[in-house]
Amino acid sequence: MQNLAVPDYFNFFNAISPSPESVPGLVSFDVRWAGGGGRTNVRDVAFDFAGEFVTGTTTIDFVVSSNGGPAISSDAQGQTNVGSPGVGHERNGVFYNR
Repeated sequence: MQNLAVPDYFNFFNAISPSPESVPGLVSFDVRWAGGGGRTNVRDVAFDFAGEFVTGTTTIDFVVSSNGGPAISSDAQGQTNVGSPGVGHERNGVFYNR
């Protein structure tokens, strides 16, 4: 995604206030998933959910800026995967209607 227009609310408390102030912002990002790890099959009969997933690596590059101010960026260099990123197919059935 490149140059997606988003409002910048500065901080959490301003964003949830009754009359939030914002300035125009832009965000660009590149998310990459790569398989190559182990395969996992998941089946949950109670919620009618099934899936097949392959573990791998994930990286995110992003740049954000607001109202012409300085840009904040991060690239994939030095990122560490936490948990087990996965790519796969899933099928949903019942959506937690208990």
